[in-house]
Amino acid sequence: MSAGAETQAHAAPAPGARREHIPLAIFYMIASGAVFNCANAASKWLIATYPIGEVLFSRSLVALLTMAAFILPAAGWAVFRTQRLRAHAMRATSQVGSQTMLLIAFSLMPLAGATAIMFSSPIFSTLASAYFLHERVGAARWGVLLIGFLGVLVIAHPGADSFQIGALFALGNAILFGTVVAGVRGMSATESTETLIMYQLTFLTAAYALALPFGFITPTGFDTLLMIGSGVGNGAAQYLWTRAIHLAPTSAVVPFQYLQLVWAMLLGFAIWGDLPTAALLIGSAIVIASGMFLFWHETRKVPVADAA
Repeated sequence: MSAGAETQAHAAPAPGARREHIPLAIFYMIASGAVFNCANAASKWLIATYPIGEVLFSRSLVALLTMAAFILPAAGWAVFRTQRLRAHAMRATSQVGSQTMLLIAFSLMPLAGATAIMFSSPIFSTLASAYFLHERVGAARWGVLLIGFLGVLVIAHPGADSFQIGALFALGNAILFGTVVAGVRGMSATESTETLIMYQLTFLTAAYALALPFGFITPTGFDTLLMIGSGVGNGAAQYLWTRAIHLAPTSAVVPFQYLQLVWAMLLGFAIWGDLPTAALLIGSAIVIASGMFLFWHETRKVPVADAA
């Protein structure tokens, strides 16, 4: 994490006095996408040798320690003060399922394919926001959901069994991740970025620790460094992503997640020699277009400043 981003983090307004800063939020979202992809590529490499539970635990633990080193000296243990413990637990539960499904998808399909299907999450986050935040769901939203799901089916490329199974897990990740986005947005009015990230990583680390008895392989020196790097990157990316959602309406920043596909394709080709297929490109275009149309439809009716 850069020094500038850390300064901005500690300069964040107190809970209840949140101010929006859309340009900075967009920068945080773009940065988080780039770092997320590097961490995801490391995780995909590791799960070829190590149990998924071990990879998730190491990533979450290192991320927790990294964020604690930055946050606790400034905020102290007061960062854990909250009246919304149940909401934090529910968000963490969704994220445990989301990240687990994503790594399973990585083990079954190319990095870019899983990332592309993840891009349907803004559609589900919009629907989740409508349900949990009591926004009206109109015909346009349902129509875009169906079109976006069609794009997912194109990416899944029916006929390749392993790809279909991987796509199913990637879709499950997208649905659960959509509820996480809605949850963070709903909680950001009362919870600081620091509180959101510390509770998230604490719950995730505790949950993944329960998987260790079912499978653990002592990592090599290089793989240990890779696990540490993945954890540090994941922690920084989670912080930047949470900060972005905290600083701006979902519709203003989530579209910039689509830049992750470029990084995923480049990393997939550089590390595993994966070339984007026609189905991936066409399906990604459908998913991205449906998400962008939905955001345009929402912001056309509601001024961005009022969309919080």
